Amino acid sequence: MYALILPASTPFALLATVMGLSWWEDLILPAPSAEPVNAPAEAPFAPAASAQLAELPLVDTALTREEAGR
Repeated sequence: MYALILPASTPFALLATVMGLSWWEDLILPAPSAEPVNAPAEAPFAPAASAQLAELPLVDTALTREEAGR
């Protein structure tokens, strides 16, 4: 009977361990301050280069050996 209880209770024991550690971490660690001390200014997002997509063949175009080899 114990051979069935141990594998079935393992996920619950792991969940209780993780929740206990999370509670302990919240209790021990100091609360984060409202503003970071040395926060760098955010750089504006600028893409390096615009992406060029290759032209796809039309759907009704039959594949030839040249096109299939690409």
